[in-house]
Parts: sequence; structure tokens; C-alpha cells
Amino acid sequence: MSQPKILEPQCVWTEQDIADPSTWIVQLTDADLVEIDAALAVAKTRSDDFLALTKADFPLPTVAAKLAEIEAELMNGKGFTLIRGLPREQYSNDELCLIYWGMGMYLGKPWPQNKHGHLLGDVTDQGRSPTDPTARGYELGEVALPFHCDGSDLVGLLCLDKGRDGGESAIANSVAAYNRMVEERPDLAAELFKPLPYDYRGEEAPGSKGWYTMPVFTEFDNRLFVRYIPSYIRASQRHDDAPRLTSKELEAMDYFEAIYNDPKYHVYMQMQPGDMQFINNYHVLHGRKAYSDAKAEGKVRHLKRLWLETTQLEDRPAHFTNFTAKHWGDKPTISRMDAERA
Repeated sequence: MSQPKILEPQCVWTEQDIADPSTWIVQLTDADLVEIDAALAVAKTRSDDFLALTKADFPLPTVAAKLAEIEAELMNGKGFTLIRGLPREQYSNDELCLIYWGMGMYLGKPWPQNKHGHLLGDVTDQGRSPTDPTARGYELGEVALPFHCDGSDLVGLLCLDKGRDGGESAIANSVAAYNRMVEERPDLAAELFKPLPYDYRGEEAPGSKGWYTMPVFTEFDNRLFVRYIPSYIRASQRHDDAPRLTSKELEAMDYFEAIYNDPKYHVYMQMQPGDMQFINNYHVLHGRKAYSDAKAEGKVRHLKRLWLETTQLEDRPAHFTNFTAKHWGDKPTISRMDAERA
């Protein structure tokens, strides 16, 4: 490939740039809440099946413009936002999830997130062990999750319950880390433009290989696309038929991680019940701090997740055209882990 170049400098930020939370928190107004509540009422009359609902079934005549601004900011600005102000106590879990689903459709088209076909998934302790090679981050409880990307354009999280303590959401600016890497070690940046192997974590199609390949960095139409899940790349080596990671590739991974793990490129937020976070997977990495639940007290950290295809991209690299494994979308469904708590 040609020499890696600086891309999308307008999307670079440091902790100083975003130190004021008002620059990335969108506070819903009383008028917004009235409109959202009315949209919920309409949607409930149309269908009790989320998958049957469209934007037309969740009418937001003025809030829609605010969501369009958020989507543009996600793709061309800071790459993350937190929507705050939904009164959690006024809604059941199902109602809050329906609001989230309805507003999410204004930001993009839902994609399946796993082999179960979940278009609306659960992020909560599902009893999986961090040492299980098939466990995925959304299934793990209480442990911290290192910075990574998800498999979509945008990812959204809705907080139903924040648990007892901890669990702050962490975000790192991958555009800043990439550009700094290009300036300091363009030879290592070039290594991450090559396809690297990723572990499917046991969610491949029956009879298929347990790994796939994907570059960490992609330049397309003067945009930067980053897809980095370091634990999945390293775990791919458990498959004998997966390409072996070279010493240069491992050096490049270590260099990239050292940059984005610098706190100067981080922001942390404690999501409150009713908060909705949306991020651009290509421009920021996300993770979380460790947390603790208190199940006996009914305090169990529980988020709902959306993977969304943005309308902001007129075109995209082929490997980002709904890259979720095709068999994941065979039977789309909604995860209902919260039904008993609704």
C-alpha cells in the first residue's frame, strides 16, 4: 500500500477538549419528553413486536432533527454522545426499550449482534467466564473490559440499571491514536492496514472456519475506518489454520494500544438509568471499568445494546457492508432477558 496518511483531523480530541460534559451530553427538554411519550403511545397501538415497527410508527416531528444532528456529530465530530433526561421511573423496561428502539431507528438501521440474531441485545452478567474462549464482552459480569470496537457503524447502549457501583463507560479516540501512529511510526501503521485474523468466538456458521480476517485500519473516500478487537485477534491463534501473527504485526498492535491507552485520549461517563450512549465504532474505542452488583438488593448492571448502520455514509469499504456473519441475520429477534423485570 501507499504511505499511510493523516486522516480526519477534525475528529481528533483530547481529554481537555471534552472536559466539559455539556459538549457531549444532549439533555432532553420537557418538550422533547412530551413528544417522545406521544411517540411511545403511537408505537404501542401499532404492534407489540419491535421488529414490525418502523420510524413511521414512532413519529418524532421535532426530536428527529436533534437526532439527525447527533448522527452527523457521531460520524464527523467527536464520535460519541450521551442522551440524558428520560425519566426511568415512569416507564417499564419494555416501554423504555421501545423508546430506545424507536429513537435508534432515526440514527440507523439495526444489525444483528450475535449468532442468536439479536437486533436488541443485553449487556449484563450472563454467568460466562472471562477465561471461556467463546465468551463475548456483553456476557461478562463485573470485570473491566479493555478498549475495543463492535461490529457495526454505530453502537448504542441504554442503561436500565447501573448496578451497585463502578462500571463507568470508557471511550478512547482512535482517530487521534491512528494519526499519532502515522506521524511517529508509519511503518507500524502500515502493518495494521493488512488483514489480521479474528476469532469468531464459536459464533461461526456450522462447518466454517473459526476465524475471519479484517484490517485494523482502512482508508476509504478520505475517511478513516478502524476496527480493533485486540483480544479477538490474539485469540485467533488458538486455531491452527488461522494465519500466524508476525512479530511486526504484534509490535504494531502494541504500539497502537500504548497510544490509545494514554489517558489524554480518554473520557469516562457513569451512565444513569434512562441514559442512552451512542458512539461511532470507526472513530472511538470503548470499554468499561470493573463494577459490582448487589443482586439481593435488586441492583444488577443491565444495559440494552443496538448495532446500527448509519445513513451518513454514501459508500463504504466492502468489508464494512453489514459485516456481521450472514447467518446471524437468518432469524432476527429481540433479546428478552429483562422481561421478568419489566
